[in-house]
Amino acid sequence: MRAMRLSLVFLVVAGVLGAQPRPMSPTDVVALRTAQRPMVSPDGRWAVFALESLNWEKGEFYTDLYLVPLSGGAARRMTFTAEQSEQNPIWHPDGRSFFFTSAREGRTQLYRMAIDGGEAERLTNEREGIGTYAVDPQGRYVAYTAGDRNRRQLYLYELSTGRSRERTRFSAPVEQLRWSRDGRFVYVLVADTLDPVEVRRRERGFDVRRMDEPPPPRHLWRVPVPDGEPERITEGPWRITQFVLSPDGRYLAVLAVPAARYAEPPVETELFLVDVEHRRMNRLTTNRVAESGPTFSPDGRYLAVEAPRNFELYDEGKLHLFEVVSGRWVRALPEDFPYDANLAFWSSDGRRLYFTAGEGVRENLFSVPVEGGPVRRETHLNATLTVVRDEESGRILIRYTDPYTPPDWYTARLEEVGRRERWVRLSEANPEARLWQLGQVEVLRWKSTDGQTVEGLLVKPPDFQTGRRYPLIAQIHGGPAAAYTLAFPGSWGNFAHVWAARGYLIFMPNYRGSSNYGERFRRQIAGDYFRQAFDDIMTGIDTLLQRGWADPERLGIMGWSAGGHWSNWALVSTDRFKAISTGAGAVNWISLYAQTDVQFTREFYFQGTPYERWDHYLEVSPLRYIRRARTPTLIHFGEEDRRIPMPQGQELYMALKKLGVPVEFLIYPGMGHGITRPRYQLVKMLAELDWFEHWMGDRRPWPNWAAWLEAWEQAARQAGSNTATNVATGSTQGGVP
Repeated sequence: MRAMRLSLVFLVVAGVLGAQPRPMSPTDVVALRTAQRPMVSPDGRWAVFALESLNWEKGEFYTDLYLVPLSGGAARRMTFTAEQSEQNPIWHPDGRSFFFTSAREGRTQLYRMAIDGGEAERLTNEREGIGTYAVDPQGRYVAYTAGDRNRRQLYLYELSTGRSRERTRFSAPVEQLRWSRDGRFVYVLVADTLDPVEVRRRERGFDVRRMDEPPPPRHLWRVPVPDGEPERITEGPWRITQFVLSPDGRYLAVLAVPAARYAEPPVETELFLVDVEHRRMNRLTTNRVAESGPTFSPDGRYLAVEAPRNFELYDEGKLHLFEVVSGRWVRALPEDFPYDANLAFWSSDGRRLYFTAGEGVRENLFSVPVEGGPVRRETHLNATLTVVRDEESGRILIRYTDPYTPPDWYTARLEEVGRRERWVRLSEANPEARLWQLGQVEVLRWKSTDGQTVEGLLVKPPDFQTGRRYPLIAQIHGGPAAAYTLAFPGSWGNFAHVWAARGYLIFMPNYRGSSNYGERFRRQIAGDYFRQAFDDIMTGIDTLLQRGWADPERLGIMGWSAGGHWSNWALVSTDRFKAISTGAGAVNWISLYAQTDVQFTREFYFQGTPYERWDHYLEVSPLRYIRRARTPTLIHFGEEDRRIPMPQGQELYMALKKLGVPVEFLIYPGMGHGITRPRYQLVKMLAELDWFEHWMGDRRPWPNWAAWLEAWEQAARQAGSNTATNVATGSTQGGVP
């Protein structure tokens, strides 16, 4: 049966290559598969990765595991559970087998599978299932957490005997674990206390909540293996959120936030260096920004961490170096580089730091000497890259995407990373993408009202003709400290190729406040949130009108989060748009300040709290000017969104309803700031497509539930008619096609 299924995979791939091109559809977007980061075997010969795909009948995403040789060749599917996920693969140190977790037999348990296939062996049988797990570097044990979710403890599974035993009995649950490199200890995070009355009241249905419940401190312990009492490593009024061990095991890099009732975790995160043997916790930072990604150099001399240049919010992102023994700050790298540096990895000799950075619409790999000096460009691609280094094998893993290519993983040796033709492809998650008639993507630049050059992307219909005017949708990105890059637009929030297939221009501006254009460009909207950024958007549209490409009578605007903020501002600032779709957008900054889970960004952009700058908060609130609104508006909100809560949508909906402006409000049950359920993702896209068609095109019915349901059901029938469709994945050849 397995051989037959694998043959079907290759038949489907072959069928894709011989089929006729067709337009990309919303159901194609929902069905896009995602290859997760491959895990490289200790001998550097193999990689195993999880592939997430949609089960149309269940309407849920599930993952299966695939094995691929790093030398090149087809990926081999290793698991076949259609209604459960296999995930979190970790290699055994001998490289002949790997572990994973799955709920295929009820609760989540730990499994082991040999690389030559066969049935997976279940290792655990915990009544409540297991949580996180990690494999002993010596290959003797697997450490995992298990038990009631309020009391999960550390267990050791001995591979030679097949026995598990509980190793801790803390009053609070074990939340993270990591092995020491010599396999002598397991490090765990545990809260200081777990109030038994608090647990009991919730279990008995007394779930009344108190705002800002005081959190207990959370600290590091290490558990000796195989026996011995757990030893506490850190102390103090802190909640540790992340920890990393130095190569020699003598130090821990720790990120922590105050264990205070009113602490703000994102901006109060601080960096500590812990001397393990002497239990000394040396605080390295004191600021109001979040440090992230602490990483030790291979020789253990330095600790690198990502943080803004001067530890000030929205400064350029730098790689800050600290000397491990002394804890002294050394320098921020790269020194003369105007873009954000995102730490990728250290060179094996510890002399260079590799990082990715966005330069406008491109994201590439760079490096810089640890002692300081000029930046060296490692790749120069019209694409978006994520790059990591496998510590054991030294192999580089590259996640590559461009406007015509969905994301996939490749590998290369470090010296070959700049030569794309030498990369070896590890995954081909969506071979059917070769069938789609995609839009024409180009980089667009124009002058804004203050003379600043602004950049963005334009997606044209596949059959675009100069001299013909097309309906245009301005699609505004979120953030606003983010950017559109040369990546495949394949999500419910950005499905530009679907619009292009229907004859639209999709304009994606990187307006003032965006990342990838330097510190000044990003910070320029602080204290003047909408004005200049909105000018950037509108002058971009004017450029397309002047070129004769866009139809002035068929303009629309849409966006999610910050894109929703700007869509709401457009509603009260101009009547040039014929329709608007606004998702998770703020309309009243005064009420949002208390509703949202994050205040520090509002304080930065509006230069204080609403209690200090009431008039300014009111001045930039679209609700203040709502009587100017004329444009038909479609509103979207996740019912449980904490970032931009649903009352913002209710305020906008009520105002437009009372003013007689055409308005519709879609609420996505159980969703937060993003939409994760496939059915909801499809509804969001189809609702927007039909909304703009209704007001800018053929006046098609809205809502059109019959058509929306048929779209799902037809895609489900098509998927069911060919079993192999759901498993067609993996590279069909080595190298880059």
